[in-house]
Amino acid sequence: MLIRPRRNRKNAAIRDMVQETHLSVNHLIYPLFLVDGQGTQQEIASLPRNFRWSLDLLLKEIEASLKLGLNKFVLFPAVDDQYKDNIASYSYAQDNFYLKAIRSIKDRFPDLVLMSDVAMDPYSSDGHDGLVQEGKILNDETLPILGKMAIAQAQAGIDVLGPSDMMDGRVGYLRQVLDEQHFNEVSIMAYTAKYASAFYGPFRDALNSAPKSGDKKTYQMNPANRREALLEAQLDCEEGADFIMVKPALAYLDVISLLKEKATVPVTAYNVSGECAMVYAAAEKGWVNYEAIVAEILMGMRRAGADGILTYFAKDFAAFTQQ
Repeated sequence: MLIRPRRNRKNAAIRDMVQETHLSVNHLIYPLFLVDGQGTQQEIASLPRNFRWSLDLLLKEIEASLKLGLNKFVLFPAVDDQYKDNIASYSYAQDNFYLKAIRSIKDRFPDLVLMSDVAMDPYSSDGHDGLVQEGKILNDETLPILGKMAIAQAQAGIDVLGPSDMMDGRVGYLRQVLDEQHFNEVSIMAYTAKYASAFYGPFRDALNSAPKSGDKKTYQMNPANRREALLEAQLDCEEGADFIMVKPALAYLDVISLLKEKATVPVTAYNVSGECAMVYAAAEKGWVNYEAIVAEILMGMRRAGADGILTYFAKDFAAFTQQ
């Protein structure tokens, strides 16, 4: 046999040399959940190993993560129902604990990259990402609300805004209002191909943000559609997105690959709560090797083309690499 592929697998040194895809903590973004108050660390029942943190303990969690090499975080607020209304007004209120936390985190750790979500659902009494009137999610009327939210977060010191609402035209609208307010260095990581997925359950538990009625299928993408992601990517890039995202990731590796091939900006992937929860459950049962399967899943997303990965596995993976 003249050609023996196994010759390039015969020892670790050669395997390392010819490895096509590499994965490190530099590719990972760590999602964190924030609650108001002090001394709070509540484990999320449907997403074990993950917690709702009050700011005082969250700062310690971030510090520990930085020591492991993680330096990119995305923050999600769990807002009490008393602050929610149909126009998400608390999202840009000056006394919003979330905005205060952004300032504190950036003051304490100015060199880390802090990302934030832009959508109405954490603050909306309807639980939808857009403004609801007579059972319909309104597109254009939602944009000014998202604009106020984005400006408030930029003023607080956020580095990267992540519009996850899937309203048409929101990237261009946000880019315009940010630039008008001289926040031209604040980046936009657009949730470009965000699918109406069954994998979001634990996240909605963490934030108590599930829709109070109906579903999100009129604005999130149909899981059956692939080419539609190209249209969304084209529009987001034309409107000024600095990154585009595919969400979820594990069941949409083909979409990650497609956008990586066609897009001219970096592609990120969101390894969402349901995807991670399944692994936690299987590992707890002893059915899979947790460390090995986490590394394989994340490597698969990198191989598909993800330049960055938002994943609840981030801190565990970082710890594995230091063993």
